[in-house]
Amino acid sequence: MIEPRFAWRFPPPVALDDVNRAAGARHGLDERVIGLLAGRGLTGAAAFDAFFAPPLEGLHDPGLLPDAAVFAARIRQAQGTAERVLIFGDFDADGLTGLAILTLALERLGIETIPYVPSRLDEGHGLSLAAVAAAGAAGARVIITVDCGTTSTAEIAAAVAAGIDVLVTDHHRVPPELPPALAVVNPKRSDSEYPDRLLAGSGVAFKLAQLLLADEPGGPAAALELADLATIGSVADMVPILGETRAIVRLGLEQLRAHPRPGVAALLASAGAPLDRIDTDTLGFAVAPRINAAGRMGEAMVAARLLLARDADEATALAAELETANLARRDLTKQAISEARTAIEADAASGAVAASGATIVRGPWPVGIVGLVAGRLVEELGRPAIVGAELGGTIRASCRSDGSIDLGAALETCGDLFIRHGGHAGAAGFEIDTARWPEFVERFASLAMAAAPADPRLAISIDLALPAAAIDYVLHRDLARLAPCGVGNPEPAVAVLGLTVTRIRPATGGHSQLTLKRELDVLDGIAFGRPDLAETVQVGDRVDVVGRLASRRFGGFESLQLEIRDVATSGSHPEAAAILATAVADRTAGAGSSPAAAFVGARP
Repeated sequence: MIEPRFAWRFPPPVALDDVNRAAGARHGLDERVIGLLAGRGLTGAAAFDAFFAPPLEGLHDPGLLPDAAVFAARIRQAQGTAERVLIFGDFDADGLTGLAILTLALERLGIETIPYVPSRLDEGHGLSLAAVAAAGAAGARVIITVDCGTTSTAEIAAAVAAGIDVLVTDHHRVPPELPPALAVVNPKRSDSEYPDRLLAGSGVAFKLAQLLLADEPGGPAAALELADLATIGSVADMVPILGETRAIVRLGLEQLRAHPRPGVAALLASAGAPLDRIDTDTLGFAVAPRINAAGRMGEAMVAARLLLARDADEATALAAELETANLARRDLTKQAISEARTAIEADAASGAVAASGATIVRGPWPVGIVGLVAGRLVEELGRPAIVGAELGGTIRASCRSDGSIDLGAALETCGDLFIRHGGHAGAAGFEIDTARWPEFVERFASLAMAAAPADPRLAISIDLALPAAAIDYVLHRDLARLAPCGVGNPEPAVAVLGLTVTRIRPATGGHSQLTLKRELDVLDGIAFGRPDLAETVQVGDRVDVVGRLASRRFGGFESLQLEIRDVATSGSHPEAAAILATAVADRTAGAGSSPAAAFVGARP
């Protein structure tokens, strides 16, 4: 019996009606993919048309953002009176790309800008008093915050007292009382009438660039050219690639492939990523980590300078600095993960957190890498992780969820314990006095236990479950049309059922290669990062696999390939057994082999 590593979550049946069939067919979609999209909530002609419409049609009027008019009026005033504007961007990729967007937009208006990126260690998240002081010293009469500021009440009050107007641009959770800023441009405000509340911080900055440049000669086109930066920030911040963000990402990817700005081109070159195949994975795993590395290792302003670079030689030199920082970040993260594992094992042996439902650990690690450690622990242990960096009298922690708990909401319930806190459902952070850490651990542990799923394994959400014979190029083509994929629009996971293993072997780099026989031919499979399969799966085993469909070319021929995430004995899941039984019954009865009839998520 081959036990899967993950908990397989099969899609519930979706009854396809004539309206959805017609809506999908109008866009040339196979019925299997129409059902997949219906299972994700995409139903009706308008929804299908919006999803597949040209990206420009997916952009909304930026004037609908809350306080957009106030923001634009104050910038026009600064333009007319030749005031300096300090642009304060958070030190992660979303904040840095948003800072670059607004810097470039204001410079096009002839406004003198002062880009400012805080120190992660010394200033932390949100507008800092040091930045307020820097604005005053530089003679800036306006501060724009990017990807932060909604909760920076004290710091904004200090700026106002110094005669500086603050324009907040943000997308984070909004407190009951807004800060005393002149404008708070945040689509999540309770009074917001903006059609899309899920923009990234860089997405909000992009919309404001559109607003500011709308009436400038060549301005609308120049604003659209900033979509590449908003795309990088949106992917890095893991906002849902749906609605307007999907439109922005589609525009940005086109630009990145055709005309990457010097800094991004240099970054891609240092990462060894080919320009013509840039996708969201490239941005998430090659570009964003290198931009973030600067802030994690101490000097995020290097990344800002890279994004703003206009000279190729300057960009190449700055990209080399980021590459060095990224390599150092990798080494520190690897060491911290090892130490965290040791601490977790010690806690488990003592029974301290055995029933917590979460991984909660602290240590003398750099503030800039604890989020990465938390993310890795979620992957390894399949439960929420909180990793704290010990800073003497305080602890600064990063939190990552496995999907079982809304971290932003959970931290709100513990808010009385913190010096400061904030974040999203999937990722959050806080700072706390060291003496209050045990109280926090106890309180959060009970919240995590209440939310913990019955199956402790990480889940794979399956979009399609099909007998092996139903896998074909039509399906591969239609699934590719769902790109760009990411959070909210994940790359489709397909369960391919009823395969026979004819060959399996370990592959260089900790992978396993499989040859899988179906009725008349074979499918090649590669399981990245799963060396265990070469030991647990045997030739002759009858298996079901979950993964993604890919295509590869070799020797002038193209063939389908499975990129496998997990393997189980065929039919061991009741849903899989039912689909296979239905396929056999249909074949026996002469009903044909309609792929749609075998799709558990869309029964006609």
